[in-house]
Amino acid sequence: MEAVFCVIYLILTTVLGIVIIKKSEGRKNDRLFGIMTLTLVFGDSFHLVPRILAALNPAGDYHVSLGLGKMVTSITMTIFYLILYLIYEKRYNKECRNIRTAMIVLSVLRIALCLLPQNDWTGSDPLFYGILRNIPFTIMGIIMVVLFYKERKDRYYRFMWIAILLSFAFYLPVVLFSDVSPMIGMLMMPKTCMYVWMVVMGLKQVKNKG
Repeated sequence: MEAVFCVIYLILTTVLGIVIIKKSEGRKNDRLFGIMTLTLVFGDSFHLVPRILAALNPAGDYHVSLGLGKMVTSITMTIFYLILYLIYEKRYNKECRNIRTAMIVLSVLRIALCLLPQNDWTGSDPLFYGILRNIPFTIMGIIMVVLFYKERKDRYYRFMWIAILLSFAFYLPVVLFSDVSPMIGMLMMPKTCMYVWMVVMGLKQVKNKG
């Protein structure tokens, strides 16, 4: 079931990203949403493809690929939210230098923490570093929830803040408790659905030139 879900997600999100770019018709912010979508699926593929292979071939050793894939996904997810903030700025014409600086600094900090060898991505992946690298990422998420909540009257993005909030609500328990109970890792599936929801919102807006 997990393998099927991952395959459908990767194909669907790739198609949606390409469609968004094609339908952007040169509109920079709409094209940026498509690029953001493809960045999402590009990063996720590094982690999900090994998971698919592991599900289809339980006897195979994909430990290293899964660990490195998780690192790449962590970095591209950071870029995803940074691009989403830039989309927010342009859509609502609200360029706040302080918030932009904060998002950039948090992004750089998050990526730097992800690259620390102490993370031991292909080994033990210590909980302490899992928490540490997710602190700036969570702050980025909080900022985006607040910003889109203020714009909740937007016809197309009125639920964006809910999708972001739920994605973190599903993601953080995995970071904190997946080692205690592997079943908690299943929360990554609804978390992934939240990202698809976000992409669909963008597609509707781009199709209607909203």
